[in-house]
Amino acid sequence: MAADKKIADDAVVETPAKKAPARKAPATKAVVAEAAEKAAPPGKDAVALKPANASAKAAAAKVAAGEMSSGGTLKMHHLRPAPGAKTAKTRVGRGEASKGKTAGRGTKGQAARYQIPDRFEGGQMPLHMRLPKLRGFRNPFRVEYQVVNLDALSDLYPNGGTVTVDDLVAKGAVRKGKLVKVLGAGELTVKLSVDVDAYSTSAKDKILAAGGSVAQD
Repeated sequence: MAADKKIADDAVVETPAKKAPARKAPATKAVVAEAAEKAAPPGKDAVALKPANASAKAAAAKVAAGEMSSGGTLKMHHLRPAPGAKTAKTRVGRGEASKGKTAGRGTKGQAARYQIPDRFEGGQMPLHMRLPKLRGFRNPFRVEYQVVNLDALSDLYPNGGTVTVDDLVAKGAVRKGKLVKVLGAGELTVKLSVDVDAYSTSAKDKILAAGGSVAQD
């Protein structure tokens, strides 16, 4: 019995003691400051970073555009006609590069199948039928004149003289290349020799009454 007790005592003595839990190392000031910065709400500095990032992106885009203009990779879709150049019409419906199967018309419907006239307004009364008809007759063989009245001739020729179509064109009273007719509005007090394309009856009478003359047709 004594021997068994001794063996038991030796077994108790040989059992190793349990290790105590390790203590946490004290946090340094730098670690504490970093944790405080992460936990703190964003201040003015954080808000100021946003526009800085946006401006950085814009600057990067400008740099990319500059690289393209200064010798970047040139692709077909970068090419454009010169300003004012006469360009050919786009030939559509001849392969995938020219709007392919539907040629830009879409699928199905009237617009895809037929050519709709420009005057078509969707079924409502079109403009050319809403406007009233022009009544009367306009002679296609009519002769149109530029008119000059006697008061204008009095201002252009205060001392009298010879009036011709070329002279009136030179003075700016009429345009070149059109017929000229003298009308009788106003009074004539000087002697004029008038040689134009046509005269009204009153104009001819006033010119002759003032001592002038008119060229006969």
